[in-house]
Amino acid sequence: MASYGMSTTVNRPREAVRERVVAALKDEGFGVLTTIDVQGTLREKIGVEIEPYEILGACNPSLAHRALEVDRSIGLLLPCNVVLREVPEGVEVSIQDPEAMFSVADAEARQRLGDLASDARQRLARVIAALQRG
Repeated sequence: MASYGMSTTVNRPREAVRERVVAALKDEGFGVLTTIDVQGTLREKIGVEIEPYEILGACNPSLAHRALEVDRSIGLLLPCNVVLREVPEGVEVSIQDPEAMFSVADAEARQRLGDLASDARQRLARVIAALQRG
């Protein structure tokens, strides 16, 4: 996995994995604000076929509010993307690393954010761990 995310593969049908991901996110205070069917969009818009690939836009309202209070333009970095992609072994679930995401903020904003990115990362790492436990 690239340095800007964390991932695991779950050997279950995609819809079952999606339900588990949404439930694990909810347990950590995140909701799903957006869903993008990348496979369907690419098929419709440019006639390209790829594996089932979905992006969920996950948001923890309390963390988002704290970040927006520091700098309203931080909204450009929200929500946190969660990718579900079918692979031969099952469904790969990848989650954007908030620490990597917020590293693009200027030094003053990062200082004012304090441990927010670390807190978000720990919560999302627990989502990955919950998926690995089954």
